[in-house]
Amino acid sequence: MTHQIERYQAFLQQTRGLSFDDYDALWRWSTTELDTFWLSLWEFFDLQSPTPFERALCEDRMPGAVWFRGATLNYAAQALRHVDAADAAGRPAIVASDETRLAQGTLTELSWPELRRQVASLAAALQAMDVRPGDRVVAYLPNIPQTVVAFLAVASVGAVWSVCSPDMGPVAVLDRFKQIEPKVLIAADGYVYGGQSFDRMGLLQDLLAELPSVAHLLLVPVLNPLAEPARLAAPGLQAHDFSELIAQDLAFEPLLLPFDHPLWIVYSSGTTGLPKPIVHSHGGIVVEALKGGVLHNDLGPDDRFHWYSSTGWIMWNSQVGALLGGTTICLFDGSPAGPRQQPDW
Repeated sequence: MTHQIERYQAFLQQTRGLSFDDYDALWRWSTTELDTFWLSLWEFFDLQSPTPFERALCEDRMPGAVWFRGATLNYAAQALRHVDAADAAGRPAIVASDETRLAQGTLTELSWPELRRQVASLAAALQAMDVRPGDRVVAYLPNIPQTVVAFLAVASVGAVWSVCSPDMGPVAVLDRFKQIEPKVLIAADGYVYGGQSFDRMGLLQDLLAELPSVAHLLLVPVLNPLAEPARLAAPGLQAHDFSELIAQDLAFEPLLLPFDHPLWIVYSSGTTGLPKPIVHSHGGIVVEALKGGVLHNDLGPDDRFHWYSSTGWIMWNSQVGALLGGTTICLFDGSPAGPRQQPDW
């Protein structure tokens, strides 16, 4: 079997006449010939920009380095470019399980075409809500397929994504979200962990009272399929059923954005004051995630990738990033041991 990094080394030999005796030599080249290395990744992964760009590293300074100036792309477009090939091969985009499905021995699969359809439907709905590039859309969601759909739809319209896990309390969530003044909140009505259900409808009301910038709430029914978004509506705040917003069959192409356009905001732990917002860009994350996921994790379209994580951890971002290389991602929500009274590792 040929590993992905071996394919990359063969590509360097064929396109640039470069060969390396061992991994250490390859690594040293990658850290000294920065422009050549990162441009080679762009070409190896066949990334596309309809607009020309100068080079990989345009301004070599820290802080303030400028990369791929002039290039335009979109994280969601890079992920969804794999739809046709993956569907033809019968590979799903997402395989998901949770405590209930674990007990039943069942899985949920989301095909690549269905992922694209749901993302397009939600992206069009967000645009109808006047969500524009640079607006912040935050989520209070567990590790379920709907969260991936929501993220890709937000990225498609150029808005900036940020997510907290629903097991986080109101102080921790507000310490993060109040700093970035979101226009939209996408939230679950609750979550399940260790065999127990935790209703979050009351807490959502508290969050919304402290987030006056939120004009739209999208409610994801996790505990109660009949949960009523209207319960959370208020003057200046419209509430929507997430399930209805992903039900349309619409054509929507992700917006082309500058390489350094903000993609998401993650946070430091908050152990020394408020959590520090950290902004990553579409282009930077696409190239870095492909480098780390494909080359270092040796992932390809025929593989499946799982990292047990909540949405409040950066590994959720890493897990979703495997879609960029056409890999099937495997989600699990809840306690892997199942109900606390009946642990089964």
